[in-house]
Amino acid sequence: MLYEWRIYEAVPGKMGALNDRFQNITLRFFEKHGIKVVGFWEAVIGTTNVLYYMLAWESMAHREKEWTAFQSDREWVKARNETERDGPLVARVTNMLLRATSYSPMK
Repeated sequence: MLYEWRIYEAVPGKMGALNDRFQNITLRFFEKHGIKVVGFWEAVIGTTNVLYYMLAWESMAHREKEWTAFQSDREWVKARNETERDGPLVARVTNMLLRATSYSPMK
């Protein structure tokens, strides 16, 4: 199992719109493409315009197949573009792929 940690730095003033897009649009497409969400987080103390989330993948091949299908889904592209008609919601995306250590409770 691989875990993908994604960090989205929202454009100032766009955090609400970013959360709305995930809740009402993106999650539907994740489900359609078999993308498993572990969770979403926001800082309680610290930078407040950042959304953190984690995805779980069976393998790197699984990630490549499903993420590529999601990114190229015409309905998703259309929906994303509609949410960004007044400008982008995300200023920067950082991601990393992680694997659990042998002593991690999440294996």
